[in-house]
Amino acid sequence: MDHFRVLFVCHANLCRSPLAERLARQAFDETFGVLGSVVLTASAGTHAYEGSAMHAGSATVLARSGIDSNGFLSRTVNASVLASADLVLTAGREHRAACVALAPAKAREVFTLRQFARMVAAVPRPPGLAEQTVPDRMHALVEQVDANRHRIHVASAEEDDLPDPVNKPIEAFEECAREIRRCLTAVMRVIAVA
Repeated sequence: MDHFRVLFVCHANLCRSPLAERLARQAFDETFGVLGSVVLTASAGTHAYEGSAMHAGSATVLARSGIDSNGFLSRTVNASVLASADLVLTAGREHRAACVALAPAKAREVFTLRQFARMVAAVPRPPGLAEQTVPDRMHALVEQVDANRHRIHVASAEEDDLPDPVNKPIEAFEECAREIRRCLTAVMRVIAVA
């Protein structure tokens, strides 16, 4: 079976990337039903402590949305993890730079999450999506964004980086989740064509 693998990367793989991994899983399932299961979501951190549980703030926000955080264990991103991904979406520019340094051949498939959402909204919709599988739609979208990335304005760090909610009140985790959902909605809006 054809799959498409999305990897989310942040600093410690405890707050932002686990939120994005689980929220993306929900978004693909809600948008495509069983057909969305061929999109695999995972996460890692540039400075993760292997095998740690998700941050309680992220787990709480997910639980409020009916998403189970059980079974999550943090891991450190490395070249092998990156090689298996079809799209790498990072929390910030520093994480994007770290991923490209680890796997230079993946540079065309690595974006910050907010950068990718901004670019998806700005480029022409790839042709023929309605006849394609969900993985093929995602591959076409990544190719379209990469081919047009030079046409998109360069954003500030504040526009590209997802604020880290660690050591902040639960409202910061909720805001982080809202921003992740906003970015995922931009992607779903393009690929969920009938």
